[in-house]
Amino acid sequence: MRVNYSELSKIIASLTEGETDEVALMATVTCEVHHSDDRFHWTGFYRVTEPELLKIGPYQGGHGCLQIPFSRGVCGAAARTGAAQLVADVDAFPGHIACASSTRSELVLPVKNAAGDVIAVFDLDSDLPDAFTEEDAAELAKILSSVFSH
Repeated sequence: MRVNYSELSKIIASLTEGETDEVALMATVTCEVHHSDDRFHWTGFYRVTEPELLKIGPYQGGHGCLQIPFSRGVCGAAARTGAAQLVADVDAFPGHIACASSTRSELVLPVKNAAGDVIAVFDLDSDLPDAFTEEDAAELAKILSSVFSH
């Protein structure tokens, strides 16, 4: 099953309309994205809870790391740089943090509020190598922006 981004975007917009609580929004986005595509084996948010530190937020899949400093891993790189991280082979990423040994590829997108501040990262892990595309990154970034940047 491959995600239909047009349909997914409409569903998420409908479910999140009028909601302002960030955790409720994150939980809803996580659930809908996770179940939209067979490639998505772990889907969730790491929230910026203090300077230079991410803590686990709503997610679906096996356990995640409880906290990740901005200085480490793919999630840290996305938070630190404010740029999407599309990683075809996690073993080739310097400083990769293996929260799950089965993970082979990863897509992490920064989540920004209306002021442009990074408030979280949205992390997708796959047990398949090279599972994510530039289209995934672009379409999910649009969805995240529509939900969190208003």
